[in-house]
Amino acid sequence: MLTQKSVLSFALLAAIVPCLAPSLSAQTASPAQKRPMTFEDMMAMKRLGDTAVSPDGKWLGYSVTTVDLAKNTKTAELWVQAIAGGEPMKIAVTRPGDSGLQFSPDGKKILFLSAREGSRQVWTADFDPASGATANAIKLTAISTEAGDALWSPTGNSVLFTSAVYPDCPAIVVADFTTGNTCNADRDKAAAESKVKAQIFTHLLYRHWDSFTGAKRSHLFYLSLASGGVRDLNPNDPHDVPPFSLEGGGCGCAFAPDGKELAFTENLDEEPAISVSAKIFTLDLTNPDAKPIAVSTSKGGNFNPAYSPDGKYLAWRSQERAGYEADKFRLMVYDRAAKTSKDLMPKFDRWVDEIAWLRNSHGLYFTSANHGKQEIYLSGLNADGPSLIAEDAEFIDIRTVPIKLDRPTIGEPEALLASMMKVGHPAEVVGVDINDTIHPAKEQADIQQVDSMIFPVTHLNDTILSQLDLPAMQSYWFTAEDGTKLQGFLIRPPSFDPAKKYPVKFLIHGGPQGAWGDAWSYRWNAELFAANGYVVVMINPRGSTGYGQKIVDGVNGDWGGKPFSDLMLGLDAAEEKFPFIDKSRECALGASYGGYMANWVLGHTDRFKCIVSHDGMFNPESAYGTTEELWFNEWEFKGKPDSENPYRKWSPMMSAKNFKTPTLVIHGQLDYRLDVSEGYQLFDTLQRLKVPSKMLYFPDEGHWVLKPQNSQLWYKTVNDWVDQWTGK
Repeated sequence: MLTQKSVLSFALLAAIVPCLAPSLSAQTASPAQKRPMTFEDMMAMKRLGDTAVSPDGKWLGYSVTTVDLAKNTKTAELWVQAIAGGEPMKIAVTRPGDSGLQFSPDGKKILFLSAREGSRQVWTADFDPASGATANAIKLTAISTEAGDALWSPTGNSVLFTSAVYPDCPAIVVADFTTGNTCNADRDKAAAESKVKAQIFTHLLYRHWDSFTGAKRSHLFYLSLASGGVRDLNPNDPHDVPPFSLEGGGCGCAFAPDGKELAFTENLDEEPAISVSAKIFTLDLTNPDAKPIAVSTSKGGNFNPAYSPDGKYLAWRSQERAGYEADKFRLMVYDRAAKTSKDLMPKFDRWVDEIAWLRNSHGLYFTSANHGKQEIYLSGLNADGPSLIAEDAEFIDIRTVPIKLDRPTIGEPEALLASMMKVGHPAEVVGVDINDTIHPAKEQADIQQVDSMIFPVTHLNDTILSQLDLPAMQSYWFTAEDGTKLQGFLIRPPSFDPAKKYPVKFLIHGGPQGAWGDAWSYRWNAELFAANGYVVVMINPRGSTGYGQKIVDGVNGDWGGKPFSDLMLGLDAAEEKFPFIDKSRECALGASYGGYMANWVLGHTDRFKCIVSHDGMFNPESAYGTTEELWFNEWEFKGKPDSENPYRKWSPMMSAKNFKTPTLVIHGQLDYRLDVSEGYQLFDTLQRLKVPSKMLYFPDEGHWVLKPQNSQLWYKTVNDWVDQWTGK
């Protein structure tokens, strides 16, 4: 497989990036000098956002968000630095809050999104490839409905962007954005000025995550830089393009290398609240009258189209089963000439999460979760299976970078950049150096491993991290009741003394198709939970990703069954393996599905001193009637609610007579995934049963607590509650 791509030698990368060290951060302080992390430390850390690489491979652009806790603000700014080393530079022509940085195909301009004149629009500016300097910022769009997710075409003569418009308005098709733009502007102005704020719903999915969807729909717009002409590529389409954040941000689209065709994602099902069946379509951009053509054939979701650099193939991530958002994500490759597609790795029993083509089009890099890590793999177009490239961390945002070599190479030379994080280290951009050593992967018998070395490129938080005692995470395995091997993780407290006994914070992950692992988090930070003298235990029960689809499917229709047993046995195993655990002082904490499981634990065991239930499902029947993504409940509970199905069998409410454990309930008013009424019902029940309980209510938060001072209150309230009941 390696003969199909070039590799960047250790010596070469060391020469190109002389400032890089073999670890993510400079560990200058001795262990005795380091201190436990505080919430204020975590808020002081810089947060890496989206990244971009110049076409010559010399410059890295990226977004960094800083938090001002006193002002309760988060501010993103755009930076650029030489990949070969040098100090980062703020991009002079951008302003705080700007986003979406991209380099033009010729490397002489940058593209970004800015709301500096009151509404978010697409901007461009000159870029000097020699110095990294920018100048002459120019606004490209003036659309009343604002612009997002801008994408430069490979030829550099056009730009694609998204905007949410009223589909019954005339399509915006002219250079100065009049006609359809006026209709949209007038509708928005009338709504803003009206004293009546009522809405009329005629369809489901009338709200999503933390906002009401309204009458607008996201469309793709094509802007010619030569003429200034713009056209709606989905005129009068009542569907969202891309679909409403099923797979995260971005336009869900890609240009063919010649810029003449666009691939995009759309769900045409009549009722999106019960469907995840997005398809991949292609559109001929040279013909204004062309209609989209569906190229994906699976009944499940299809996402993230990506053309090969030579234009022969189109790849995407695909699911087979309709209605199931946690089905296995496969890597599909479509031959554009033959009009045929194939699953590139039918035997690979993990999810394909991100994809990036090799520059010679002979294969693809991709990321995939495995045993608590998000690893990087490589698959050739005709290989029997993938090769493991980078492990022992969480990698995202992968991209290839051209490196010019003064020696013969096989194919086009390239390096690999990625954002990398660990449980004790927030994300940084790293380089991945791949060598020729091949051997079996240690955790996957049917996968070969290609050795690589990781080198940091950015150093956003070296200083503060060098001061903190952030204990390593330890993995352990245990056996479930049916013989299935499952994994748990443990983090010791700072200044750990093996002769002492420590209380436990037992964290339960959400999803349920999710996983704990070697990843940093600002919302549920395991290191911060351990920092005030606790052992943190995390179990990946049935339903967890990264262990094969059978484990993922094991939670379907069995929410309180095997997953509950797995969690309890996993904690039993930790108590037996780690004698410093004080099993008489343990608290269970969970959010989303973890909140549901905390509620289930409340009615099915008294082993915990306290419980924290954040945004959890208490009554599955009422949750069905108040959630927005109905496909999730219908799949997970196997049907519509009635008296003879799992909605009651797996209802924490039905075991309320057993509630005894002191419980902290947390919920946000703007949580439309699990309505705030679920928290109210749980708290009211606990109060009527006279179970010690408290409710932390956020009127301005959704499914996650995101505002800095709200987050500060969240951590304080949670830690105080656990301290109170463990007697710490």
